[in-house]
Amino acid sequence: MKCKALLMTIASALILMPSLSEAAGIRNPSIPNPSQEEASEADQLLQAGIQYFRAKQFESAFASWRKALDIYRQQSNRQGEKKVLEAFAKASKMLGQYQQAIDYSQQWLAFAKKIGDRQTEADALGNLGNNYRLVGDYAKALDAQTQGLIIRKELNDRQGEEQVLESLGSIHYDLGNYDKAEALYRQSLAIAKAEGDNYGVVFLLNKLGLLAGINEDYKQAIAYYQQSLNIAKQELAKQELAKQKDFWEVAGNALNNIGSIYHIQHQYQEAIANYERALTIAKEIKNPRMEGTAVGGLGLAYVFLEDYDRALALQEQSWQLAKQIGDRRLEALTLSNLGYTLWRSQKYPEAEQKFLTALSLLESLRSDLSDSDKVSIFDTQLHAFNLLQQITIAQGKPESALVIAERGRARAFAELLSHRLNSDSTPKSDQEKERFNSPILSLPSVSINDIRRIAQQQNAVLVEYSLITDPSFIGQGKLKGEYTKLYIWVIQPSGEIAFRQIALDSNFVELIVDIRSILNDPSEIAQNPKDVFEKYHQLKQLHNILIQPIQDLLPSDSDTRVIFLPQALLFLVPFAALINPQNQFLLERYTVQIAPAIQVLDLTHQIRQMAQRINFQEILIVGNPTMPSLGNPPIPLPTLLGAEKEAEAIAALLHTKFLKGNAATKVEVVAKMKTARFIHLATHGLLDEYRKGDIPGAIALAPSAQDNGFLTASEIIQMRLNAELVVLSACKTGQGLLTGDGVIGLSRSLITAGVPSVVVSLWAVPDEPTTLLMTTFYQKFLANPNKAQALRQAMLATKAKYPDPIAWAAFTLIGEAN
Repeated sequence: MKCKALLMTIASALILMPSLSEAAGIRNPSIPNPSQEEASEADQLLQAGIQYFRAKQFESAFASWRKALDIYRQQSNRQGEKKVLEAFAKASKMLGQYQQAIDYSQQWLAFAKKIGDRQTEADALGNLGNNYRLVGDYAKALDAQTQGLIIRKELNDRQGEEQVLESLGSIHYDLGNYDKAEALYRQSLAIAKAEGDNYGVVFLLNKLGLLAGINEDYKQAIAYYQQSLNIAKQELAKQELAKQKDFWEVAGNALNNIGSIYHIQHQYQEAIANYERALTIAKEIKNPRMEGTAVGGLGLAYVFLEDYDRALALQEQSWQLAKQIGDRRLEALTLSNLGYTLWRSQKYPEAEQKFLTALSLLESLRSDLSDSDKVSIFDTQLHAFNLLQQITIAQGKPESALVIAERGRARAFAELLSHRLNSDSTPKSDQEKERFNSPILSLPSVSINDIRRIAQQQNAVLVEYSLITDPSFIGQGKLKGEYTKLYIWVIQPSGEIAFRQIALDSNFVELIVDIRSILNDPSEIAQNPKDVFEKYHQLKQLHNILIQPIQDLLPSDSDTRVIFLPQALLFLVPFAALINPQNQFLLERYTVQIAPAIQVLDLTHQIRQMAQRINFQEILIVGNPTMPSLGNPPIPLPTLLGAEKEAEAIAALLHTKFLKGNAATKVEVVAKMKTARFIHLATHGLLDEYRKGDIPGAIALAPSAQDNGFLTASEIIQMRLNAELVVLSACKTGQGLLTGDGVIGLSRSLITAGVPSVVVSLWAVPDEPTTLLMTTFYQKFLANPNKAQALRQAMLATKAKYPDPIAWAAFTLIGEAN
């Protein structure tokens, strides 16, 4: 773990600040040469500009091209005009002037469309997409590259297709979609080898090395880098001077990345030697991004050698280079490195300011992205939020740290909910169908006054947890590192805020994994309460960690809700089942509720108010539909007679009918969901067994001629519901993909669709306890419409008959209680 933590620290300079072509997904473009036949004055000016550029006389090059462009336009010389616009766009990119490159690329693209030149259109789109990516405009980058890929395939342009696949891979690398990135890189590499494109081969080997590093396969990463470097050296020996720059760039990238691996292994002098070799190349070929990477790597190496003055000077230099380039992501990473160096040298106020600026830049990168891409890229940014919390706590500012903790969780979810609230309540067919694939505006994070207001509005005690990683940890990709501390904030209904922190043992993660393993195994259910306490000793240990430090801050009244706001793997903790030293379950003392973020509580409250205004009265109950088939060959899922009995009992309580068997088709259930106030689904819930789209989770319903019967989380998130409550009485419906945005799965999709309160399960529960718990829940809810208290009373009643937490602790309420 030490090696892993160290990787995270240096990676923000090395792998998170890749050199220009390396992770930027661009190759050094060649400036177009004019025809030498009957060269006109404009041709001569174009050629002169190329010579100036190669001689590094850049102002003279651009001046010569501007004159050539004027003449070509006067002559209506389309080929000449195309070549000059291409030269402007490519040269600007090579110089790291990305906004200027975007402007020229747009002119180039418009001209290509005007003359109907599809090849030039594809070239301009590729250049435009690469530049959009370099300034952090990922949505436009993906759009441009995708358009370009269509044209490349249409033209059977294999080398062009290779480059676009590589560029798309690099966008997904930045977004944290590493599996997609690797698949695209490998497709590109296969074409490069087939086409004999050695530059493409060495370029892509470096990229695969980056992904190997992300996966902590350092031996494989070194193998890729060394292979890339060796081929580049061979090509340098035989290439003419004009073509050598491309391979020098690959060599410089490989040296930077090899340096990073030495850095990981604490071999600082070897790392410094490689960074300095890369720096020499970067300066020679005038590549500011590669230079910034090498300088940043050197700065962090000197941090570990405790030469802070030299480290700060180097990090400042790296930051200035990033600003010069105009790449927001790169600037944010260099600022994070500078802030980290300031923090290590105990200059806390300066470190805090650098990180705050870095966070603003990082947050700007998430605008205009789809929800899934926002979630993914956010997971690559969590380290900065984590470290800033530590910096503010070091300065004795726990409330500021709480604001940062909130700012660093469930941001994409909150923006989806805000979008839901601000959109028209009338469905818009096709527009509605695409609503969650379209860009969603950023939402301001909550202030400390907002947090106090929300606690008062909820009339509940809020408990927010933040897992703190090793302080030598900044981050590479989505690796999180070892948890060393737990920060806990308790916000009273009065708005008073208290802060506690505790050290975590190295077995903390294992403790949670062990307890979930036990709860996921229903084969041995304890019948005797004494046996229960012996079986679940981990629940006592977790109580000591999560509850004991704040015990004095929790309410004495069991009806006062305690809303826990977990983070990361803490979402796996069954809070209601935690056991105190007196052998009492937490459920026996408190009304427990879960939420992903304080801001989400505010938004679900607003959704509840909106649902009240619509005031649907229909009740939808489903139990044991005719099961859909799964697998190859397809096999129907097992029938659930217990779920049918449960649905029948609840329907009798609520004086309504329920759908079962062939009547409970996906088509029928979805139609009724749209006008239901209460929805209860007693059927199979699936997590990864059936997945369509970016969101795990599906509900099994009866198939029909129109569909296979599975209602997926990806489909639910695009629905418009106004139900007050949805109960998913199925196994694992509360599980999903753990991210910095919370649990991505069925519960998140339902709340996003407009449901303020969702009851889900964390594991599979036997039939008889489930039926007892659910019928008791509705009895209590009809008597007192407080969902959290009704669920608590139902869990207590189930626990009295079935004392093992497997039988009663799986269900949890997410969202609004009232």
